[in-house]
Amino acid sequence: MAERGERGVTTLRIDPGDARPPFEQLRRQLVAQIAAGELPPGTKLPPVRRLAADLALAPNTVARAYRELESEGYLVTQGRNGTLVAPSAATDAELARRAATLAESYVGEMRRLGLAPDAIIGAVRRALDTR
Repeated sequence: MAERGERGVTTLRIDPGDARPPFEQLRRQLVAQIAAGELPPGTKLPPVRRLAADLALAPNTVARAYRELESEGYLVTQGRNGTLVAPSAATDAELARRAATLAESYVGEMRRLGLAPDAIIGAVRRALDTR
């Protein structure tokens, strides 16, 4: 429940009822914020221990999420300067991977709401029509 940590980090929530492990929930939320431009390149993320305390998680859980995001190219760690959103180097493959991650997250949330596939597709179409 980190409201606003370092520059730009918006609300993060860990759902204990979610089947996904906490590190994966955190990873997906950060990917979504990066992909949406809420966390632009160069944004400094909160230190592992601070974010862990804010979310009532073990530091290793946050560290694992950060490590995975770094290996996927979303974050860079600069020693004492901390962890930053990586410079934008989005190739078509990276954009496709990010789109797939966001789509998986969205569909998962909609399924948890109990919506059928047709209702999910309808919601996407309506969202596209309003833009």
